[in-house]
Amino acid sequence: MSRLDWIVVAAYLGVTLALGLWVARRGARSLTDFFVGGRAIPWWLAAVSMAATTFNVDTPLYVAGLVARRGVAGNWEWWCFALSHVLLAVLLARLWRRANLMTDLELTEVRYGGRPAVFLRSFRAFLFAVPLNCISIGYGMLALRKVLDGLGLFAGLEGLPGDDRLWALLPIVLLTVAYTAVAGLWGVVVTDLFQYILALAGAFLVAGYALHEVGGVGSLVAKLREAGLGSHLQIVPTGEGALVPIATFLGYLTIQWWAFRNSDGGGMFVQRLSATANEREAVRAVHTFNILNYVVRTWPWVLLALAALILVPDLQDPELAYPVLMRRYLPPGVLGLVFASLLAAFMSTVSTQINWGASYIVHDLYGRLSGDREEARLMRLARVASIALAVLAAAVSFFMRDVGEVFRFLILLGNGPGLVLLLRWFWWRVNAWAELAAMAAALGLAAASYHPALGDVSFGGRLALTAFGTLAVWVPVMLLTPPERPEVLEGFYRRVRPGGWWGPQARATGLAPLDDLRRDLIRWLAWSAAILGATAGAGALLLG
Repeated sequence: MSRLDWIVVAAYLGVTLALGLWVARRGARSLTDFFVGGRAIPWWLAAVSMAATTFNVDTPLYVAGLVARRGVAGNWEWWCFALSHVLLAVLLARLWRRANLMTDLELTEVRYGGRPAVFLRSFRAFLFAVPLNCISIGYGMLALRKVLDGLGLFAGLEGLPGDDRLWALLPIVLLTVAYTAVAGLWGVVVTDLFQYILALAGAFLVAGYALHEVGGVGSLVAKLREAGLGSHLQIVPTGEGALVPIATFLGYLTIQWWAFRNSDGGGMFVQRLSATANEREAVRAVHTFNILNYVVRTWPWVLLALAALILVPDLQDPELAYPVLMRRYLPPGVLGLVFASLLAAFMSTVSTQINWGASYIVHDLYGRLSGDREEARLMRLARVASIALAVLAAAVSFFMRDVGEVFRFLILLGNGPGLVLLLRWFWWRVNAWAELAAMAAALGLAAASYHPALGDVSFGGRLALTAFGTLAVWVPVMLLTPPERPEVLEGFYRRVRPGGWWGPQARATGLAPLDDLRRDLIRWLAWSAAILGATAGAGALLLG
Protein backbone atom coordinates (compact mmCIF):
# COMPACT_ATOMS: atom_id res chain seq x y z
CA MET A 1 0.00 0.00 0.00
CA SER A 2 1.27 3.44 -0.95
CA ARG A 3 1.45 6.59 1.14
CA LEU A 4 -1.74 7.83 -0.56
CA ASP A 5 -3.51 4.64 0.49
CA TRP A 6 -2.51 5.15 4.11
CA ILE A 7 -3.68 8.78 4.01
CA VAL A 8 -7.11 7.58 2.82
CA VAL A 9 -7.27 4.96 5.60
CA ALA A 10 -6.22 7.52 8.22
CA ALA A 11 -8.90 9.93 6.99
CA TYR A 12 -11.55 7.21 7.26
CA LEU A 13 -10.51 6.30 10.81
CA GLY A 14 -10.50 9.97 11.81
CA VAL A 15 -14.00 10.59 10.42
CA THR A 16 -15.34 7.45 12.13
CA LEU A 17 -13.94 8.44 15.52
CA ALA A 18 -15.24 12.00 15.11
CA LEU A 19 -18.75 10.74 14.25
CA GLY A 20 -18.78 8.38 17.22
CA LEU A 21 -17.66 11.04 19.68
CA TRP A 22 -20.03 13.63 18.14
CA VAL A 23 -23.06 11.69 19.41
CA ALA A 24 -21.43 10.59 22.67
CA ARG A 25 -23.44 12.99 24.82
CA ARG A 26 -26.73 11.76 23.34
CA GLY A 27 -25.89 8.11 23.96
CA ALA A 28 -24.51 8.42 27.49
CA ARG A 29 -27.38 10.01 29.43
CA SER A 30 -29.03 6.76 30.59
CA LEU A 31 -29.15 3.01 29.95
CA THR A 32 -32.11 3.55 27.62
CA ASP A 33 -30.02 5.98 25.57
CA PHE A 34 -26.94 3.73 25.70
CA PHE A 35 -28.68 0.52 24.61
CA VAL A 36 -31.76 1.60 22.60
CA GLY A 37 -30.94 5.17 21.57
CA GLY A 38 -33.69 6.71 23.67
CA ARG A 39 -36.15 5.04 21.24
CA ALA A 40 -35.60 7.94 18.85
CA ILE A 41 -33.59 6.36 16.00
CA PRO A 42 -35.34 6.92 12.61
CA TRP A 43 -36.38 3.88 10.57
CA TRP A 44 -33.96 4.51 7.69
CA LEU A 45 -30.99 4.76 10.06
CA ALA A 46 -32.08 1.57 11.86
CA ALA A 47 -32.37 -0.20 8.48
CA VAL A 48 -28.89 0.81 7.32
CA SER A 49 -27.46 -0.10 10.71
CA MET A 50 -28.95 -3.62 10.46
CA ALA A 51 -27.50 -3.99 6.96
CA ALA A 52 -24.10 -2.73 8.13
CA THR A 53 -24.15 -5.17 11.05
CA THR A 54 -24.61 -8.16 8.74
CA PHE A 55 -21.95 -6.81 6.31
CA ASN A 56 -18.81 -7.80 8.18
CA VAL A 57 -15.29 -7.99 6.78
CA ASP A 58 -15.73 -11.76 6.75
CA THR A 59 -18.72 -11.62 4.38
CA PRO A 60 -16.95 -11.06 1.03
CA LEU A 61 -14.29 -13.59 2.08
CA TYR A 62 -16.99 -16.08 3.08
CA VAL A 63 -18.84 -15.60 -0.23
CA ALA A 64 -15.59 -15.99 -2.22
CA GLY A 65 -14.84 -19.28 -0.50
CA LEU A 66 -18.44 -20.43 -0.84
CA VAL A 67 -18.60 -19.74 -4.59
CA ALA A 68 -15.19 -21.37 -5.21
CA ARG A 69 -16.24 -24.57 -3.45
CA ARG A 70 -19.99 -24.76 -4.11
CA GLY A 71 -20.77 -22.29 -6.87
CA VAL A 72 -23.37 -19.50 -6.89
CA ALA A 73 -25.99 -21.91 -5.47
CA GLY A 74 -23.93 -22.15 -2.29
CA ASN A 75 -25.25 -18.70 -1.36
CA TRP A 76 -28.58 -20.27 -0.42
CA GLU A 77 -26.76 -21.00 2.85
CA TRP A 78 -27.44 -17.36 3.77
CA TRP A 79 -30.12 -16.36 1.24
CA CYS A 80 -32.53 -18.71 3.03
CA PHE A 81 -32.55 -16.37 6.04
CA ALA A 82 -34.58 -13.96 3.90
CA LEU A 83 -37.60 -16.10 4.82
CA SER A 84 -37.18 -15.30 8.52
CA HIS A 85 -36.27 -11.66 7.86
CA VAL A 86 -39.40 -11.17 5.74
CA LEU A 87 -41.47 -12.73 8.53
CA LEU A 88 -39.86 -10.21 10.86
CA ALA A 89 -40.88 -7.39 8.53
CA VAL A 90 -44.52 -8.35 7.95
CA LEU A 91 -45.40 -9.58 11.43
CA LEU A 92 -42.83 -9.88 14.19
CA ALA A 93 -41.44 -6.32 14.05
CA ARG A 94 -44.81 -5.00 15.21
CA LEU A 95 -44.93 -7.47 18.09
CA TRP A 96 -41.40 -6.71 19.26
CA ARG A 97 -41.98 -2.97 19.18
CA ARG A 98 -45.36 -3.33 20.89
CA ALA A 99 -43.68 -5.27 23.72
CA ASN A 100 -41.52 -2.16 24.39
CA LEU A 101 -38.40 -3.96 25.65
CA MET A 102 -34.76 -2.94 26.09
CA THR A 103 -33.44 -6.39 25.06
CA ASP A 104 -35.14 -9.37 23.46
CA LEU A 105 -34.30 -11.51 26.52
CA GLU A 106 -36.51 -9.29 28.64
CA LEU A 107 -39.42 -10.93 26.81
CA THR A 108 -38.62 -14.17 28.66
CA GLU A 109 -40.06 -12.87 31.94
CA VAL A 110 -42.94 -11.12 30.17
CA ARG A 111 -44.02 -14.29 28.36
CA TYR A 112 -43.15 -16.81 31.12
CA GLY A 113 -43.20 -16.74 34.91
CA GLY A 114 -41.50 -18.20 37.96
CA ARG A 115 -38.00 -19.56 38.48
CA PRO A 116 -37.77 -21.30 35.09
CA ALA A 117 -38.18 -17.90 33.39
CA VAL A 118 -35.49 -16.30 35.59
CA PHE A 119 -33.05 -19.13 34.90
CA LEU A 120 -33.81 -19.14 31.16
CA ARG A 121 -33.22 -15.40 30.86
CA SER A 122 -29.95 -15.53 32.81
CA PHE A 123 -28.64 -18.60 30.99
CA ARG A 124 -29.41 -17.19 27.54
CA ALA A 125 -27.89 -13.84 28.51
CA PHE A 126 -24.56 -15.44 29.41
CA LEU A 127 -24.56 -17.95 26.52
CA PHE A 128 -25.32 -15.37 23.82
CA ALA A 129 -23.35 -12.44 25.24
CA VAL A 130 -20.12 -14.26 26.05
CA PRO A 131 -19.26 -17.56 24.28
CA LEU A 132 -21.43 -17.28 21.16
CA ASN A 133 -20.91 -13.53 20.78
CA CYS A 134 -17.15 -13.81 21.24
CA ILE A 135 -16.97 -16.60 18.66
CA SER A 136 -18.96 -14.42 16.25
CA ILE A 137 -16.77 -11.35 16.84
CA GLY A 138 -13.68 -13.56 16.71
CA TYR A 139 -14.40 -14.91 13.26
CA GLY A 140 -14.77 -11.34 12.03
CA MET A 141 -11.30 -10.73 13.44
CA LEU A 142 -10.11 -13.87 11.66
CA ALA A 143 -11.38 -12.43 8.37
CA LEU A 144 -9.63 -9.12 9.04
CA ARG A 145 -6.37 -10.98 9.71
CA LYS A 146 -6.78 -12.74 6.36
CA VAL A 147 -7.29 -9.37 4.64
CA LEU A 148 -4.17 -7.95 6.29
CA ASP A 149 -2.25 -11.07 5.29
CA GLY A 150 -3.53 -10.93 1.70
CA LEU A 151 -2.43 -7.29 1.44
CA GLY A 152 1.00 -8.07 2.88
CA LEU A 153 0.53 -5.73 5.84
CA PHE A 154 2.24 -7.98 8.39
CA ALA A 155 5.58 -7.43 6.66
CA GLY A 156 6.69 -4.51 8.84
CA LEU A 157 5.65 -6.00 12.17
CA GLU A 158 8.08 -8.91 12.60
CA GLY A 159 10.26 -7.08 15.12
CA LEU A 160 7.47 -6.48 17.61
CA PRO A 161 7.10 -8.82 20.61
CA GLY A 162 4.36 -11.46 20.59
CA ASP A 163 2.02 -12.23 17.70
CA ASP A 164 2.44 -9.68 14.89
CA ARG A 165 -1.19 -10.24 13.80
CA LEU A 166 -2.40 -9.02 17.21
CA TRP A 167 -0.42 -5.80 16.85
CA ALA A 168 -2.04 -5.21 13.45
CA LEU A 169 -5.55 -5.70 14.85
CA LEU A 170 -5.02 -3.78 18.07
CA PRO A 171 -5.44 -0.16 16.90
CA ILE A 172 -8.59 -0.98 14.89
CA VAL A 173 -10.22 -2.84 17.79
CA LEU A 174 -9.25 -0.10 20.27
CA LEU A 175 -10.78 2.59 18.06
CA THR A 176 -14.01 0.60 17.70
CA VAL A 177 -14.25 -0.03 21.45
CA ALA A 178 -13.56 3.65 22.15
CA TYR A 179 -16.58 5.12 20.40
CA THR A 180 -18.82 2.16 21.26
CA ALA A 181 -18.08 2.34 24.98
CA VAL A 182 -18.48 6.13 25.05
CA ALA A 183 -21.46 6.74 22.76
CA GLY A 184 -23.55 3.56 23.01
CA LEU A 185 -26.08 2.70 20.32
CA TRP A 186 -26.20 6.20 18.83
CA GLY A 187 -22.46 6.00 18.20
CA VAL A 188 -22.95 2.60 16.60
CA VAL A 189 -25.79 3.52 14.22
CA VAL A 190 -24.38 6.89 13.13
CA THR A 191 -21.00 5.38 12.25
CA ASP A 192 -22.85 2.43 10.65
CA LEU A 193 -24.39 4.78 8.08
CA PHE A 194 -20.98 6.05 6.95
CA GLN A 195 -19.42 2.59 7.16
CA TYR A 196 -22.15 0.83 5.16
CA ILE A 197 -21.95 3.33 2.30
CA LEU A 198 -18.16 2.97 2.20
CA ALA A 199 -18.25 -0.85 2.48
CA LEU A 200 -20.78 -1.16 -0.34
CA ALA A 201 -18.82 1.22 -2.55
CA GLY A 202 -15.69 -0.85 -1.90
CA ALA A 203 -17.45 -4.07 -2.94
CA PHE A 204 -18.61 -2.51 -6.23
CA LEU A 205 -15.13 -1.11 -6.91
CA VAL A 206 -13.31 -4.42 -6.45
CA ALA A 207 -15.93 -6.28 -8.52
CA GLY A 208 -15.70 -3.65 -11.25
CA TYR A 209 -11.91 -3.85 -11.54
CA ALA A 210 -11.97 -7.68 -11.49
CA LEU A 211 -14.64 -7.83 -14.22
CA HIS A 212 -12.72 -5.31 -16.33
CA GLU A 213 -9.63 -7.52 -16.07
CA VAL A 214 -11.51 -10.64 -17.13
CA GLY A 215 -13.28 -8.85 -20.02
CA GLY A 216 -16.77 -8.24 -18.61
CA VAL A 217 -19.58 -10.48 -17.41
CA GLY A 218 -20.16 -12.14 -20.80
CA SER A 219 -16.49 -13.02 -21.15
CA LEU A 220 -16.43 -14.29 -17.55
CA VAL A 221 -19.31 -16.69 -18.19
CA ALA A 222 -17.70 -17.95 -21.41
CA LYS A 223 -14.31 -18.50 -19.76
CA LEU A 224 -15.86 -20.38 -16.85
CA ARG A 225 -17.65 -22.72 -19.24
CA GLU A 226 -14.44 -23.24 -21.26
CA ALA A 227 -12.57 -24.11 -18.06
CA GLY A 228 -15.18 -26.74 -17.18
CA LEU A 229 -16.60 -24.62 -14.35
CA GLY A 230 -20.07 -24.08 -15.80
CA SER A 231 -21.71 -25.77 -12.81
CA HIS A 232 -20.43 -22.90 -10.64
CA LEU A 233 -22.91 -20.63 -12.47
CA GLN A 234 -26.01 -22.51 -11.30
CA ILE A 235 -28.27 -20.37 -9.12
CA VAL A 236 -30.49 -23.34 -8.26
CA PRO A 237 -28.55 -26.63 -7.96
CA THR A 238 -29.89 -29.13 -10.50
CA GLY A 239 -28.51 -32.14 -12.37
CA GLU A 240 -25.63 -34.48 -11.65
CA GLY A 241 -23.03 -31.71 -11.73
CA ALA A 242 -24.69 -29.65 -8.98
CA LEU A 243 -22.13 -28.54 -6.38
CA VAL A 244 -24.72 -28.29 -3.58
CA PRO A 245 -26.38 -31.62 -2.64
CA ILE A 246 -30.14 -31.48 -3.09
CA ALA A 247 -30.63 -32.53 0.56
CA THR A 248 -28.58 -29.55 1.71
CA PHE A 249 -30.43 -27.15 -0.62
CA LEU A 250 -33.80 -28.38 0.66
CA GLY A 251 -32.47 -28.11 4.21
CA TYR A 252 -31.73 -24.43 3.63
CA LEU A 253 -35.23 -23.68 2.32
CA THR A 254 -37.33 -25.93 4.56
CA ILE A 255 -35.42 -26.16 7.85
CA GLN A 256 -32.59 -23.73 8.50
CA TRP A 257 -34.50 -20.42 8.50
CA TRP A 258 -37.17 -21.46 11.03
CA ALA A 259 -35.00 -23.73 13.20
CA PHE A 260 -32.25 -21.14 13.78
CA ARG A 261 -32.13 -19.32 17.12
CA ASN A 262 -32.69 -15.94 15.40
CA SER A 263 -35.88 -17.07 13.64
CA ASP A 264 -37.97 -14.40 15.38
CA GLY A 265 -35.49 -11.57 14.85
CA GLY A 266 -32.50 -12.11 17.09
CA GLY A 267 -30.98 -9.80 19.66
CA MET A 268 -29.15 -7.28 17.46
CA PHE A 269 -32.13 -6.72 15.15
CA VAL A 270 -34.57 -6.49 18.05
CA GLN A 271 -32.30 -3.88 19.61
CA ARG A 272 -32.70 -1.74 16.46
CA LEU A 273 -36.48 -2.27 16.41
CA SER A 274 -36.74 -1.31 20.09
CA ALA A 275 -34.80 1.86 19.28
CA THR A 276 -37.40 3.10 16.74
CA ALA A 277 -40.27 5.39 17.72
CA ASN A 278 -43.22 3.08 16.96
CA GLU A 279 -44.44 -0.06 15.18
CA ARG A 280 -44.70 1.59 11.77
CA GLU A 281 -41.09 2.76 11.91
CA ALA A 282 -39.94 -0.72 12.97
CA VAL A 283 -41.73 -2.37 10.01
CA ARG A 284 -40.25 0.13 7.53
CA ALA A 285 -36.78 -0.53 8.93
CA VAL A 286 -36.93 -4.29 8.34
CA HIS A 287 -38.42 -4.03 4.83
CA THR A 288 -35.64 -1.63 3.84
CA PHE A 289 -33.01 -3.89 5.40
CA ASN A 290 -34.24 -6.86 3.33
CA ILE A 291 -33.78 -4.91 0.10
CA LEU A 292 -30.32 -3.67 1.09
CA ASN A 293 -29.14 -7.03 2.43
CA TYR A 294 -30.31 -9.42 -0.30
CA VAL A 295 -31.11 -7.51 -3.48
CA VAL A 296 -28.50 -4.72 -3.44
CA ARG A 297 -25.29 -6.20 -2.12
CA THR A 298 -25.29 -9.87 -3.15
CA TRP A 299 -24.00 -9.72 -6.70
CA PRO A 300 -20.80 -7.63 -6.41
CA TRP A 301 -19.45 -10.32 -4.07
CA VAL A 302 -20.62 -13.20 -6.26
CA LEU A 303 -19.26 -11.74 -9.50
CA LEU A 304 -15.90 -11.05 -7.87
CA ALA A 305 -15.78 -14.62 -6.54
CA LEU A 306 -16.50 -16.00 -10.03
CA ALA A 307 -13.85 -13.73 -11.57
CA ALA A 308 -11.33 -15.03 -9.02
CA LEU A 309 -11.80 -18.56 -10.41
CA ILE A 310 -10.31 -17.28 -13.69
CA LEU A 311 -7.85 -14.66 -12.43
CA VAL A 312 -6.34 -16.61 -9.49
CA PRO A 313 -7.32 -20.24 -10.19
CA ASP A 314 -4.59 -21.82 -8.06
CA LEU A 315 -5.27 -19.86 -4.86
CA GLN A 316 -4.74 -22.27 -1.97
CA ASP A 317 -7.21 -20.47 0.29
CA PRO A 318 -10.11 -19.21 -1.89
CA GLU A 319 -11.31 -16.95 0.94
CA LEU A 320 -8.25 -14.78 0.22
CA ALA A 321 -9.51 -13.97 -3.30
CA TYR A 322 -10.94 -10.59 -2.24
CA PRO A 323 -7.74 -9.09 -0.75
CA VAL A 324 -5.51 -10.75 -3.41
CA LEU A 325 -7.50 -9.15 -6.25
CA MET A 326 -7.48 -5.84 -4.38
CA ARG A 327 -3.70 -5.92 -4.12
CA ARG A 328 -3.19 -7.02 -7.71
CA TYR A 329 -5.54 -4.71 -9.64
CA LEU A 330 -6.50 -1.62 -7.62
CA PRO A 331 -4.48 1.57 -8.24
CA PRO A 332 -3.04 3.70 -5.40
CA GLY A 333 -5.72 5.65 -3.54
CA VAL A 334 -8.45 3.26 -4.66
CA LEU A 335 -6.69 0.42 -2.80
CA GLY A 336 -6.67 2.53 0.36
CA LEU A 337 -10.34 3.39 -0.10
CA VAL A 338 -11.34 -0.28 -0.49
CA PHE A 339 -9.16 -1.32 2.45
CA ALA A 340 -10.91 1.37 4.48
CA SER A 341 -14.24 -0.07 3.30
CA LEU A 342 -13.29 -3.47 4.77
CA LEU A 343 -12.28 -1.81 8.01
CA ALA A 344 -15.70 -0.10 7.93
CA ALA A 345 -17.46 -3.44 7.49
CA PHE A 346 -15.48 -4.92 10.38
CA MET A 347 -16.01 -1.99 12.73
CA SER A 348 -19.75 -1.67 12.09
CA THR A 349 -20.37 -5.32 13.00
CA VAL A 350 -18.02 -5.44 15.97
CA SER A 351 -19.40 -2.22 17.48
CA THR A 352 -22.94 -3.65 17.29
CA GLN A 353 -21.96 -6.98 18.82
CA ILE A 354 -20.07 -5.31 21.64
CA ASN A 355 -22.95 -2.96 22.52
CA TRP A 356 -25.55 -5.74 22.22
CA GLY A 357 -23.51 -8.20 24.31
CA ALA A 358 -22.99 -5.56 26.99
CA SER A 359 -26.76 -4.98 27.12
CA TYR A 360 -27.29 -8.65 27.98
CA ILE A 361 -24.58 -8.62 30.65
CA VAL A 362 -25.78 -5.42 32.32
CA HIS A 363 -29.56 -5.54 31.83
CA ASP A 364 -30.41 -9.25 31.72
CA LEU A 365 -27.68 -10.79 33.86
CA TYR A 366 -26.21 -8.44 36.46
CA GLY A 367 -29.10 -5.98 36.72
CA ARG A 368 -31.79 -8.67 36.85
CA LEU A 369 -30.05 -10.94 39.39
CA SER A 370 -28.63 -8.22 41.65
CA GLY A 371 -31.58 -5.83 41.56
CA ASP A 372 -29.14 -2.93 41.11
CA ARG A 373 -30.89 0.09 39.56
CA GLU A 374 -28.17 2.72 40.05
CA GLU A 375 -27.83 4.27 36.56
CA ALA A 376 -24.30 5.63 37.01
CA ARG A 377 -22.95 2.28 38.23
CA LEU A 378 -24.72 0.36 35.46
CA MET A 379 -23.33 2.75 32.85
CA ARG A 380 -19.81 2.14 34.13
CA LEU A 381 -20.42 -1.60 34.04
CA ALA A 382 -21.70 -1.33 30.45
CA ARG A 383 -18.42 0.27 29.38
CA VAL A 384 -16.31 -2.29 31.24
CA ALA A 385 -18.35 -5.13 29.70
CA SER A 386 -17.83 -3.64 26.22
CA ILE A 387 -14.05 -3.63 26.65
CA ALA A 388 -13.96 -7.11 28.20
CA LEU A 389 -15.97 -8.65 25.34
CA ALA A 390 -13.61 -7.17 22.75
CA VAL A 391 -10.52 -8.51 24.54
CA LEU A 392 -12.01 -11.99 24.97
CA ALA A 393 -13.12 -12.14 21.32
CA ALA A 394 -9.61 -11.18 20.16
CA ALA A 395 -8.18 -14.09 22.16
CA VAL A 396 -10.77 -16.52 20.75
CA SER A 397 -10.09 -15.45 17.15
CA PHE A 398 -6.55 -16.86 17.15
CA PHE A 399 -7.90 -20.40 17.42
CA MET A 400 -9.86 -20.05 14.15
CA ARG A 401 -8.70 -20.80 10.61
CA ASP A 402 -11.64 -20.96 8.14
CA VAL A 403 -14.35 -18.27 7.94
CA GLY A 404 -16.93 -20.47 6.20
CA GLU A 405 -16.39 -23.37 8.58
CA VAL A 406 -16.91 -21.14 11.64
CA PHE A 407 -20.03 -19.64 10.05
CA ARG A 408 -21.53 -23.10 9.50
CA PHE A 409 -20.56 -24.11 13.05
CA LEU A 410 -22.46 -21.09 14.43
CA ILE A 411 -25.50 -22.01 12.32
CA LEU A 412 -25.49 -25.59 13.65
CA LEU A 413 -24.87 -24.41 17.21
CA GLY A 414 -27.98 -22.23 17.04
CA ASN A 415 -30.13 -24.61 15.01
CA GLY A 416 -33.16 -26.15 16.73
CA PRO A 417 -34.79 -23.66 19.14
CA GLY A 418 -36.18 -21.43 16.37
CA LEU A 419 -39.64 -22.96 16.14
CA VAL A 420 -40.38 -22.66 19.85
CA LEU A 421 -39.24 -19.01 19.73
CA LEU A 422 -41.74 -18.36 16.93
CA LEU A 423 -44.62 -20.28 18.49
CA ARG A 424 -44.35 -18.54 21.86
CA TRP A 425 -45.79 -15.44 20.18
CA PHE A 426 -48.82 -17.22 18.74
CA TRP A 427 -49.71 -20.13 21.06
CA TRP A 428 -50.46 -19.79 24.75
CA ARG A 429 -49.47 -23.40 25.54
CA VAL A 430 -45.72 -22.86 24.96
CA ASN A 431 -43.99 -22.59 28.33
CA ALA A 432 -40.52 -21.87 29.73
CA TRP A 433 -39.73 -25.58 30.09
CA ALA A 434 -40.24 -26.06 26.35
CA GLU A 435 -37.75 -23.31 25.53
CA LEU A 436 -35.21 -24.63 28.06
CA ALA A 437 -35.53 -28.13 26.62
CA ALA A 438 -35.12 -26.81 23.07
CA MET A 439 -31.93 -24.94 23.96
CA ALA A 440 -30.36 -27.87 25.78
CA ALA A 441 -31.27 -30.37 23.05
CA ALA A 442 -30.01 -28.07 20.27
CA LEU A 443 -26.61 -27.58 21.91
CA GLY A 444 -26.22 -31.30 22.59
CA LEU A 445 -27.24 -32.38 19.10
CA ALA A 446 -25.00 -29.75 17.45
CA ALA A 447 -22.02 -31.13 19.36
CA ALA A 448 -23.04 -34.72 18.55
CA SER A 449 -23.30 -33.92 14.83
CA TYR A 450 -19.50 -33.44 14.76
CA HIS A 451 -18.88 -36.98 16.01
CA PRO A 452 -16.61 -38.94 13.62
CA ALA A 453 -19.40 -41.47 13.08
CA LEU A 454 -21.38 -38.69 11.33
CA GLY A 455 -18.45 -37.45 9.28
CA ASP A 456 -20.09 -38.32 5.95
CA VAL A 457 -23.41 -36.62 6.73
CA SER A 458 -24.07 -33.52 4.57
CA PHE A 459 -24.65 -30.11 6.11
CA GLY A 460 -28.35 -30.47 5.20
CA GLY A 461 -28.42 -33.77 7.12
CA ARG A 462 -26.89 -32.06 10.16
CA LEU A 463 -29.52 -29.33 9.93
CA ALA A 464 -32.29 -31.96 9.87
CA LEU A 465 -30.73 -33.83 12.80
CA THR A 466 -30.52 -30.76 15.04
CA ALA A 467 -33.89 -29.30 14.00
CA PHE A 468 -36.08 -32.39 14.22
CA GLY A 469 -34.11 -33.89 17.10
CA THR A 470 -34.73 -30.72 19.09
CA LEU A 471 -38.41 -30.80 18.10
CA ALA A 472 -38.68 -34.37 19.38
CA VAL A 473 -37.42 -33.19 22.78
CA TRP A 474 -39.21 -29.92 23.47
CA VAL A 475 -42.73 -30.90 22.33
CA PRO A 476 -43.07 -33.80 24.85
CA VAL A 477 -41.50 -31.64 27.56
CA MET A 478 -44.07 -28.91 26.88
CA LEU A 479 -47.00 -31.35 26.99
CA LEU A 480 -45.76 -33.03 30.19
CA THR A 481 -45.26 -29.77 32.11
CA PRO A 482 -48.00 -27.36 33.21
CA PRO A 483 -48.78 -24.23 31.17
CA GLU A 484 -47.83 -20.80 32.43
CA ARG A 485 -50.06 -19.27 35.09
CA PRO A 486 -53.19 -17.50 33.74
CA GLU A 487 -52.12 -14.11 35.12
CA VAL A 488 -48.76 -14.36 33.28
CA LEU A 489 -50.39 -15.30 29.97
CA GLU A 490 -53.08 -12.63 30.29
CA GLY A 491 -50.45 -9.99 31.14
CA PHE A 492 -48.46 -10.89 28.02
CA TYR A 493 -51.60 -10.90 25.87
CA ARG A 494 -52.70 -7.46 27.12
CA ARG A 495 -49.27 -6.06 26.33
CA VAL A 496 -48.82 -7.51 22.81
CA ARG A 497 -52.26 -8.79 21.67
CA PRO A 498 -50.88 -11.09 18.95
CA GLY A 499 -52.89 -13.16 16.51
CA GLY A 500 -52.98 -16.95 16.66
CA TRP A 501 -54.15 -19.28 19.37
CA TRP A 502 -54.93 -17.01 22.33
CA GLY A 503 -58.64 -17.77 22.74
CA PRO A 504 -58.69 -18.21 26.57
CA GLN A 505 -56.71 -15.02 27.12
CA ALA A 506 -58.80 -13.01 24.65
CA ARG A 507 -61.97 -14.10 26.45
CA ALA A 508 -60.52 -13.43 29.90
CA THR A 509 -59.31 -9.93 29.03
CA GLY A 510 -62.12 -8.99 26.65
CA LEU A 511 -59.52 -7.77 24.13
CA ALA A 512 -59.44 -8.82 20.47
CA PRO A 513 -56.05 -9.51 18.81
CA LEU A 514 -54.50 -6.62 16.90
CA ASP A 515 -53.11 -8.88 14.14
CA ASP A 516 -54.67 -11.19 11.57
CA LEU A 517 -52.28 -14.16 11.42
CA ARG A 518 -53.74 -15.66 8.24
CA ARG A 519 -53.47 -12.36 6.34
CA ASP A 520 -49.92 -11.83 7.59
CA LEU A 521 -48.82 -15.30 6.44
CA ILE A 522 -50.14 -14.56 2.93
CA ARG A 523 -48.19 -11.29 2.95
CA TRP A 524 -45.11 -13.20 4.13
CA LEU A 525 -45.32 -15.56 1.15
CA ALA A 526 -45.73 -12.65 -1.28
CA TRP A 527 -42.85 -10.62 0.16
CA SER A 528 -40.58 -13.69 0.36
CA ALA A 529 -41.20 -14.38 -3.32
CA ALA A 530 -40.46 -10.73 -4.11
CA ILE A 531 -37.15 -10.54 -2.19
CA LEU A 532 -35.77 -13.94 -3.21
CA GLY A 533 -37.13 -13.53 -6.74
CA ALA A 534 -35.39 -10.17 -7.11
CA THR A 535 -32.14 -11.58 -5.71
CA ALA A 536 -32.06 -14.69 -7.88
CA GLY A 537 -33.57 -12.86 -10.87
CA ALA A 538 -30.81 -10.26 -10.84
CA GLY A 539 -28.27 -13.08 -11.00
CA ALA A 540 -30.10 -14.80 -13.83
CA LEU A 541 -30.02 -11.58 -15.86
CA LEU A 542 -26.34 -10.97 -15.13
CA LEU A 543 -25.18 -14.51 -15.85
CA GLY A 544 -27.53 -15.23 -18.71
